[in-house]
Amino acid sequence: MHLPALTRFLPRRSAPAAALALAAALPGTVGGALAQNAPSLFGIGEVQSDRFILVAAPIGSGSRSQLNIYEQLNQRRPCFSVAPGLPAAVNPLLASFDFSGICSRYIDTNGYSLRIGDRDLATVYRLSVVPTASDVQLLALPTAGSGPELLVARTQGLASGFVKFHFEPGWRIARRQFRGRSLGHVYIYRDSWPTEVAPAGGATAPPAGAPPVVPAP
Repeated sequence: MHLPALTRFLPRRSAPAAALALAAALPGTVGGALAQNAPSLFGIGEVQSDRFILVAAPIGSGSRSQLNIYEQLNQRRPCFSVAPGLPAAVNPLLASFDFSGICSRYIDTNGYSLRIGDRDLATVYRLSVVPTASDVQLLALPTAGSGPELLVARTQGLASGFVKFHFEPGWRIARRQFRGRSLGHVYIYRDSWPTEVAPAGGATAPPAGAPPVVPAP
């Protein structure tokens, strides 16, 4: 089916949503290449970094954790508190009240994704919380094909409960934007590819500015 013919069957929706839907409808062809390698349809906006915190949040009563991101929208009441020292225990205060209009909480890939430079890597990289013998690490792991494992942040020590992640050099939080308008999605972001990979990774990092290696269609 020709590309123009396919577009007639897509539902009417916003420009970014329609483009992403078209990419998904064409796996392994030009749509797949667009989703994986082309510059993102979205821009980035800077944020006040002190209003955000990345947390290794425990899952149930086990030893596993997941990434939570909390944002303080205003000063009506605190959304979280952080204990001094390393590792730093976090009290997610927003869990104890209706935080609508006061805090934002990003707990899965609907709320955050990985981005390097002008490429949104949500389709080719996942963020994973990985415990080690000395701390807990936030890694960006390739979802298919080959590519470097990227060390994004770490807790700098072991502790139970909610623990603060500290970014590795070069990484920061940024806001997803479309045509200058801020959206309810944040990026784990850096300007260019790091020159070193995560300690557990065996791959060699790509040169600065290079896209990840992705499987051929």
